[in-house]
Amino acid sequence: MTEDPFVAHRRLLFTVAYEMLGSAADAEDVLQESWLRWAGTDHARVRDPRSYLVRTVTRQALNRLRTLSRSREEYVGEWLPEPLLTTPDVAEDVELAESVSLAMLTVLETLAPLERAVFVLREVFDVPYAEIAEAVAKSPAAVRQLAHRARAHVAARQPRVRVSRSEQQAVLERFLAALHTGRVQDLLEVMAPDVVFVADGGGLAAAARAPVHGAERVATLLAGVDRSASRTTTVWLNGAPAARIDTDGRLAALSLVVADGRVTRVYAVANPHKLTRLDEPVALAR
Repeated sequence: MTEDPFVAHRRLLFTVAYEMLGSAADAEDVLQESWLRWAGTDHARVRDPRSYLVRTVTRQALNRLRTLSRSREEYVGEWLPEPLLTTPDVAEDVELAESVSLAMLTVLETLAPLERAVFVLREVFDVPYAEIAEAVAKSPAAVRQLAHRARAHVAARQPRVRVSRSEQQAVLERFLAALHTGRVQDLLEVMAPDVVFVADGGGLAAAARAPVHGAERVATLLAGVDRSASRTTTVWLNGAPAARIDTDGRLAALSLVVADGRVTRVYAVANPHKLTRLDEPVALAR
């Protein structure tokens, strides 16, 4: 019996929706809505099920993104994407790993919904302009303009330095060791002078309400947190080595951006609603 195309392409469809929304919960809702539409379609009339399903998911994700924009504007403190536990093999696809990193997803949050959809489909999944135009109900010329604008926007904001997994892992371990000592000097030695710390507590967990800039300020903030009852585990989050911190039933996820052997950015997610995907790896695909 032939596998249903929706089932066959589910990992891809989830990845498209997640990259557009930054939320696994919302991505799952989009997949459910898309499945209902697929179930009501005459499959015999669909020449290319993969393309058809990507278009369907894109439309549903765009609808969801537009409805979410207001709630994210009213969000308490900084809004960060929902981290996902992934398997190490995701990192082997460098472009996929970069596209689902918390750093990139945070940059994508600054795009308008249409720009984000076009960027994700074109730059990550290499969808032809004509198919993107059909998915977003725009002309191919308009889609090319959106893609150009989105690329420039992302290029100006994304981390410019790629590091190997081994370097990322080594710097992460040094950072966690410094974090464990709670000494400002130890933290300063592993962070770049212009490091930025971004935390997301959503009003439900203790977290800085705005980004903290500069090594001195970040080190002082982190050194002041009592982690004597914490257990830190190195995990793979969004295709890169990261950390899970358990403290008396509370959970946090830490993801780092590394350049020249030092931490340039720290993303800390403590909102419990965003930490439900840290026990079972999520399958992602391009």
